[in-house]
Amino acid sequence: MIYLDHNATTPIDERVLEAMQPYLSTFYGNPSSLYRLGRIARSAIEVAREQVAELVDAQDSQILFTSGGTEANNLALSTARQFSRISIAATEHPSIMAPAQHYFQDNHKLEIIPVDSDGIINADNMQQSIDQGSQFVSIMLANNETGVIQNIAPYTQQLRAKNCVVHTDAVQALGKIPVSFKTLGVHLMTISGHKIYGPKGSGALIYTKDLPIKPLLIGGAQEFGLRAGTENVAAIVGFGKAAELARVELAQRSAHLLKLRQLLEHELNSIPGARVFAQQAQRLPNTVQFGITGMDGEMLLMKLDQKAVAVSSGSACASGGLEPSPVLIAMGFNTAEAKSAVRISLGKSNTEQEIIQFITHLKNIVLTNY
Repeated sequence: MIYLDHNATTPIDERVLEAMQPYLSTFYGNPSSLYRLGRIARSAIEVAREQVAELVDAQDSQILFTSGGTEANNLALSTARQFSRISIAATEHPSIMAPAQHYFQDNHKLEIIPVDSDGIINADNMQQSIDQGSQFVSIMLANNETGVIQNIAPYTQQLRAKNCVVHTDAVQALGKIPVSFKTLGVHLMTISGHKIYGPKGSGALIYTKDLPIKPLLIGGAQEFGLRAGTENVAAIVGFGKAAELARVELAQRSAHLLKLRQLLEHELNSIPGARVFAQQAQRLPNTVQFGITGMDGEMLLMKLDQKAVAVSSGSACASGGLEPSPVLIAMGFNTAEAKSAVRISLGKSNTEQEIIQFITHLKNIVLTNY
């Protein structure tokens, strides 16, 4: 199997699994218990909190562990309910878009910030959001489909000057580009463990201590009283170890991924009718979303699956339907163009040979179906 869908999930790193193992068997204590087994589990959680904090340039007391990015995004939007008007980017992940629409069903309270054909929020559109008095704004740092990176730090400064709370979903950016909670200047940031070779079921919301968080789960004092329920110690330990490895290996991984992405795009440009979406925009080093004129992305996905190649036609959290990519629709592409989309998301173990093999399979499929 050639696995090219790392934005959906990553295989767990063996070093991460090794770090988790003792907390699945030997050190099984409840971290809220006062006896030794409980204290060992509690200590492991706090070490992981420090590891995650170091990766994102935050204080360990700002790390609120969750079950993943979706819960962290929902927690951020639950916190936004205290405001009368919020804005979110048109290309946000479903775990932002859906709760925003749920909590703010009145369109006068929810503004969708448009993007250009490269998926970028321009200064005029952001200024309009500021002028309309939004009190909470959520902008994804790097898009999960196109890989487009938003330059949000300058906007954050403007929004803060208007006493606006800013959230960013940094799930896809983490471990691929430098991510600094401090430099971005946001109040809230979402991250996830299984996108950086950690376990599924691990994530975090990073928050400024002066912002009142509105819990989704109540009934316990865990996670500073903001997320009730016995902690998943092994998953948190794995998240911490994955964060430590991502910090140490960031430059090496990014350089490797960019080299593979450049090879992939060079080969795609040689295929008649192929188009890389947002190719001129600043993007993650591992992500390429493309379409081939006249070909359906879901069909291509299934044909490639028959060749033991795993790719995506969009967000894993939005799959299962026949609707075109809402991200590409928001960028101004028509339905046929959006339905042609295939996403390649590379990982640290992918090789140049796998890229060449993928391109060979793709060319054969295109040749057969034209």
